[in-house]
Amino acid sequence: MVLAVFWYRERPGRPRVDPPSILLQVQQLNQLATVKYTVQKVVGLTEQKQPVGSEAILLIIQASVQAGIDLASLREEDVTVRPDGTVVLRLPPAKILNVTIDEAETKVWDRSKTWWTPWVPYSLDLEQRARRTGLESINKAAIDMGILGQAERNAEASIRGLLGLAGLKAVLVVPGGSS
Repeated sequence: MVLAVFWYRERPGRPRVDPPSILLQVQQLNQLATVKYTVQKVVGLTEQKQPVGSEAILLIIQASVQAGIDLASLREEDVTVRPDGTVVLRLPPAKILNVTIDEAETKVWDRSKTWWTPWVPYSLDLEQRARRTGLESINKAAIDMGILGQAERNAEASIRGLLGLAGLKAVLVVPGGSS
């Protein structure tokens, strides 16, 4: 739980908000993970053996993908106060924060080598290469499914709520570094 404290300076007619205090409090949230997807992919790899034959693997990989906003990268110019007292907070673009393989749900479905080359040993790193390929595929699939847009919308709502709880009435959150 983060307690946000903002300093107000009195101005005739209305309180004035101190942008550096807002910046400091929001930056202390560090990385704000706002959405989590679970993605499953099937990865097939085939490796040609020398002098003849091949080895293949079929891996079902499931991973958790978290996306959000890196609030620690906010700069002073990202927090402004308009003359009417509205606080404008420009968020950095959303990004993938973490991709974690669910080992309990990830399985080698099939692994084989050419039947007529039994002397050819199994590759020690074929499964690891399939996992790396799967993680890249899962990362791309999550982006294609709209995880970054959802992360930006959720971050905007979370930050607006936090600043509202701190007593700020007029807050404009600009997502993704746009103007």
